[in-house]
Amino acid sequence: MSGILKSSVGRKFAMALSAFFLMIFLVMHVSINFTSVFSEELFNNMSHFMGTNPLVQGLMQPILIFGVIFHFVMGFVLEYKNRQSREVSYAKNVPSGNSSWVSRNMLLSGVVILAFLALHFYDFWIHEMTVKYVEGDMSGLVDANNPESGFRYYEELREKFVSPVRVGIYAVSFVLLSLHLLHGFNSAFQSVGANNKYVKSLKGFSKVYAIGVPALFIFIALFHHFTH
Repeated sequence: MSGILKSSVGRKFAMALSAFFLMIFLVMHVSINFTSVFSEELFNNMSHFMGTNPLVQGLMQPILIFGVIFHFVMGFVLEYKNRQSREVSYAKNVPSGNSSWVSRNMLLSGVVILAFLALHFYDFWIHEMTVKYVEGDMSGLVDANNPESGFRYYEELREKFVSPVRVGIYAVSFVLLSLHLLHGFNSAFQSVGANNKYVKSLKGFSKVYAIGVPALFIFIALFHHFTH
């Protein structure tokens, strides 16, 4: 693995694989969250299953955390290496004429998304880890002493979207994620050598994904904000 990461091609390939992994996770995440729009019971049951399943908690969750850290660290490494390789500066070079704003600012959008992830982890993941592994309550109930009280996940989700400021932060973050994905999705396919007759279809799919998934996250936040 370390040998692969020493070459520019190897680093880009590893970056692409981590991107694909995180994009699959995003689909799973938004699918579960979207159930909260039409079924409180289904969202609670799915959240409880994901939050207590040993395979998810003991294997998938650590891999996900590693994937997030690896992707962002590799992004910084690639940006640093790219800057180092630009030994000659052209006085008349006009970046806007050679590339899009998104492609030139992937690092910036990545930093903002990383800051958003820190907030998201604070809102949900740290709270959940504290309840389950510090307080020792794996029941997922509103009141652990009352089995009839029901699961707490739905109300906790809705409570996070009461504040218009927080909803605004989420919306802006997912807009930036969309821009990040619009460029990153295509770059990931190119890095793994997907330059063939299917590239046009892949570009179309990447646009649907890059716009659709963040839009769903924004819709969920707005839905719970206005229906609370």
